[in-house]
Amino acid sequence: MRQKIQPWRHVFKLDPDRELGDRELEAVCLSGTDAILVGGSTGVTYENTVALLARVRQYELPCAMEISDLEAVVPGFDLYMIPMVLNSPDTDWILGHHRRAIERYGSLIPWEQLLTEGYIVLNGDSSVARLTGADSSLSGDGAAAYAQIADKLMSLPVVYLEYSGAFGDMNTVRTVRETVEHSQLFYGGGITGVAEAGQAAALCDTVVVGNVIYQNLQQALLTVQAVKQTPQIEF
Repeated sequence: MRQKIQPWRHVFKLDPDRELGDRELEAVCLSGTDAILVGGSTGVTYENTVALLARVRQYELPCAMEISDLEAVVPGFDLYMIPMVLNSPDTDWILGHHRRAIERYGSLIPWEQLLTEGYIVLNGDSSVARLTGADSSLSGDGAAAYAQIADKLMSLPVVYLEYSGAFGDMNTVRTVRETVEHSQLFYGGGITGVAEAGQAAALCDTVVVGNVIYQNLQQALLTVQAVKQTPQIEF
């Protein structure tokens, strides 16, 4: 049976490479969000990740790390989320980096704390798309096909629709939602307030809010209740 993160409806994503004051961090951690996800596409180091984890650990809520760089992996997180970028033509982002990690750290890996994400990157202008070379020009049916690979062929616990910096095409999200039966559907990207948060929450199991924390904290905080008060559409 694949692992599910049932309680996680709303997640705040913090980037170790970005500045966030103590008061702002306190507001984020006491907002009612279900978890903190630590990660970023660039500039993530062991040192800045350790520093951010120590600050978040002052608060009683789950803290997960999304691994993008082996050199930045830090012990002490509750969960480690492992992306597989399914729409990248570079197999390093699907299996290559993962194989090297297992060769290097195999006996030390806490397998029970790992959660694999089937990433589908859909904003070609994002850092993650440039880094991985992801084919982000997918139609709704194309994205849904990748989602079904993750959900049905690979039995991954999470399908993650990543728009990273832009609000996604909700028709594409809906098409994916209609095809995903078992995996938990995550959405991330371009949420700047309650309107976008509600639209994503209606279609997805878990909504990840990131950039707006650093741009407009008050709007970011409002997304917590917007997500939790929005019922999911049944398909």
